[in-house]
Amino acid sequence: MTEHAQTTDPADRTTDPAEAVEPAEAVESAEAVEAADQAPAADAAEVPETPDTPEAPEAPATPEAAGAVPPGAADVPAAPVAAPARVPFRDRRRLRAALRWTAVVTVFAALGAGTAYGITRMERTDVPGLATESDGRWDYPRITKPPLPAGARPYDSEDPASGHAADLRALLLPAPARATEDKALKGEDGWLPTEDFLSVFAEKEDRAEAGQLLTDHGLRHVAARGWTTPDGTRTRIFLLRFATAEVGDMVHGRMTGYGGSTYALVGAERVEFDERFPSAADPRGVHRYSYDEVKPRGAEHVRQAYVRSGDVVALIVQSRKGTAAALPFQQTVTLQSQLLS
Repeated sequence: MTEHAQTTDPADRTTDPAEAVEPAEAVESAEAVEAADQAPAADAAEVPETPDTPEAPEAPATPEAAGAVPPGAADVPAAPVAAPARVPFRDRRRLRAALRWTAVVTVFAALGAGTAYGITRMERTDVPGLATESDGRWDYPRITKPPLPAGARPYDSEDPASGHAADLRALLLPAPARATEDKALKGEDGWLPTEDFLSVFAEKEDRAEAGQLLTDHGLRHVAARGWTTPDGTRTRIFLLRFATAEVGDMVHGRMTGYGGSTYALVGAERVEFDERFPSAADPRGVHRYSYDEVKPRGAEHVRQAYVRSGDVVALIVQSRKGTAAALPFQQTVTLQSQLLS
């Protein structure tokens, strides 16, 4: 008996981790045998049966062999597989509204860009609300000087002997837009008879004296053009050519003066020098005398200017019932002076 107890003594067992845990049934059987050796036989019959206990699960030898699980990791439930997120109904409505507004903004941006491009291609006067109110200037065509004959030199205002080689009729200022041309001033082949020119003077004595002046200084040609604009303003331009610039200067000096013109025009018996005409508008080499009718005026308001450029003397007359505006008159005189410069 003693030998059996020693073999079952727990102290004599090894400390191998694999054998550290024994079944509960074996431990309890050893204790029962030892108690039976020490107690009477009658008492041994009273020992209750030890119920069978389930066997403990076999522990793995090492954590690495079992697929190491950190302490307490078994207590953490596994994360469920994430299901596809559903957009709330309210968020879907907001998304659709944002898409609609984005489409609207895109369409309006495209329309705005197209409209802006169209406006940039238009003239300012054609854009409603942006049209600039007219300041009274007339719409003249693009002014270009006529070609010179072959071998001819252009006019040089610094050379007293220089003259205009271009055709005098081509040096006349063209009529502005919407103007009605005065066909009576065309004359034959574009040349106006001297008597028709002299009819602009009011007095008979003035017509005779002016005619003699032109004859004495060798007038060569008279070219004229006239028109009437829709507002009723009548314009007449006369170009008189002489042999040289010196002769032209002499005639211009005889027909003009600072106090007034030498020969009164029809409807403008009393005039004065127009101080309001800007001298900065006169081209280089052009000499100008402009006059305005003195009040009280007659039925028409008459403005006039004498311009001399080399061998050519020009008379420009504008008249209108009531008042003849100053700006279109200044514009006409300036453009005609540029053609002669």
